[in-house]
Amino acid sequence: MQIRTEFPYATTCEDVRIPLPDGTRLYARIWRPETEHPVPAILEYLPYRLSDWTAPRDQQRHPWYAGHGYASVRVDVRGHGNSEGMPGDEYDAQELADGVAVVNWLAEQPWCTGRVGMFGISWGGFNSLQIAALAPEPLKAIVTVCSADDRYDNDVHYMGGSMLAVDMHAWASTMLAFVSRPPDPAQVGDVWKEMWLERLDAVDPFIHTWLAHQTRDDYWKHGSVCEDYSAIDAAVLAVGGWHDPYRDTVLRLVEHLDPARVRGLIGPWSHQYPDRGLPPGPAIGFLQETLRWWDQHLKEEPTGVMEEPLLRSWISESHPPATTYPQLPGRWVADTAWPSPLVSPVSYGLQGAPVVVDSPMHTGLDAGRFFPFGNDSDLPPDQRDEDAKSASFDFPVTEAPIEILGRAKVRLRLTMDVPRGQAIARVCDVAPDGSSTLVTRGVLNLSARHGRDRSDAWPVGATEDVEFELNGVGHTFPPGHRVRLAVSSAYWPWIWPQADSAGFVLDPAGSSLELPVRTHTEHPEIVFEAPEQSPPLDVRYPADPDQWPERVVVRDVAEGEWKLEVDPRYGGTRIYPDGLEFTEDALETYTINERDPLSARTRSDWTIRLRRPETGWDAQITTHSEITCDADDFLTHNEVTCKDGDETIFHRVWNRRIPRTAS
Repeated sequence: MQIRTEFPYATTCEDVRIPLPDGTRLYARIWRPETEHPVPAILEYLPYRLSDWTAPRDQQRHPWYAGHGYASVRVDVRGHGNSEGMPGDEYDAQELADGVAVVNWLAEQPWCTGRVGMFGISWGGFNSLQIAALAPEPLKAIVTVCSADDRYDNDVHYMGGSMLAVDMHAWASTMLAFVSRPPDPAQVGDVWKEMWLERLDAVDPFIHTWLAHQTRDDYWKHGSVCEDYSAIDAAVLAVGGWHDPYRDTVLRLVEHLDPARVRGLIGPWSHQYPDRGLPPGPAIGFLQETLRWWDQHLKEEPTGVMEEPLLRSWISESHPPATTYPQLPGRWVADTAWPSPLVSPVSYGLQGAPVVVDSPMHTGLDAGRFFPFGNDSDLPPDQRDEDAKSASFDFPVTEAPIEILGRAKVRLRLTMDVPRGQAIARVCDVAPDGSSTLVTRGVLNLSARHGRDRSDAWPVGATEDVEFELNGVGHTFPPGHRVRLAVSSAYWPWIWPQADSAGFVLDPAGSSLELPVRTHTEHPEIVFEAPEQSPPLDVRYPADPDQWPERVVVRDVAEGEWKLEVDPRYGGTRIYPDGLEFTEDALETYTINERDPLSARTRSDWTIRLRRPETGWDAQITTHSEITCDADDFLTHNEVTCKDGDETIFHRVWNRRIPRTAS
């Protein structure tokens, strides 16, 4: 990583309040170049507290953009951080309307040319796409990183029509801990406590809403730009990583948007900006790459960025299984259209007699993290144990490598003696020594086999053919290896098991695996500049001698109970240059009995402390969340306790029983 200290422009930074039409003011930080001429503005719009939580990351990129001639703006969403107003649901209509108002406000400032861009990763990537679909006139271009075009089937809530136990709960709990944090009196003054209490009174855990919508209904269609890609008029640079759960969005955007207005980039990365150098690498000069995008579309300078291929993708070489890779072997490839004429479906028929697939409930403990962030235990370890709990079918790679790019597909002929169930398919790269590296996977809630917007019980005892896609990937299987398809009926804790889960019979005679095989071509080398950033924020990270291990599996042999404990490692303790001491601890726990789908339980505990010793300010937040179930309902428990110093100023408990309508 190169730290850039000299830029074309000197810069200034100021905190402002952006007024909205209803009088609410959003807290913003604006980095601007020192120039007498108006410049374009680029906006990052998030709920994640610009004055503390994202401040180190913001410092890496916003001053860099300002130094290259842009007003780079970071804004906290209504009801979060130091912004006024009440918090709402993620990507709700108010958030998007506020975003449009901010875009228009920026365009009207005397220091702005009237042309605006948006960028962001995850939440900020989502609302960049969603606000682009609302088409405010000044918004000319966006860069959306690790985001989704489909809020139901490509987000943290459901996958293949099945409830995501691993992140449906973990992310709802994370956001409960986020929204319960106070504004900072250093920024808002003496009204901080009044603002905090008003927010806390308005809090309702997201999980209540998310669990109430178990099929793809109008709630999920809101904000899903796949409903109408043509609504997006801004130029879109869509960026993802093969180890990020949202990467399929890049493939759909380059397929459905106007090729004259979109470019796609998929690297080997996790859920991170591609310049940060977090594993897996290699990292690229992402800020320089996006600068070409902004210069082309906001300054109308020809940079050649639209002469790049429609899609640039990383194809990994075969590699042994590991939970982290500093660098993955592979190469960049270019496709001028998507679907690519270089990619053809190749079908592999399954062989053998019908097989009973009745996986133990703890199948999936080696799935790895749903959201890899570059931590040491994020990625799936050797899959041999998981393969043994599945029906596995191997296809030898003989004379030439098999290079795949895109989404694999499975067709399964199943017979089931219960009305509900789930099928999970994994494709692995099996080396001659037997080690099994996960390449990609997919899920189908069998009651969603006719569409994600409905729930159709399986006719008991019937045989049906089902088909579903796996997540996109770029990978090369070398000669001497085997392509393995592993099919299971459980995948905990990624997938919450159905109440009457009893597996199924898989008939290989009517089943197949279809791989997107890409013709190996030689073409001009794709080269990116080395990553660079602006000088970092002077944040100290004290070592925590009591820190939990990242990922621990505990087995009660006698009871048949399995427990997965996860420390998400979002940031830990840090001390900011202005004296703020920020402490954050979290632990996620996933428990299940290997033969009982109704034993599934998730738990999340957060402790947060924001403290300024020199002023005596000391705000403390603890949250506790659980989901359990019976045959008919999900049972949720959420609890928030907030303290000002030693005084408890807020405590609330929510207990809900939510019917199981499809999950």
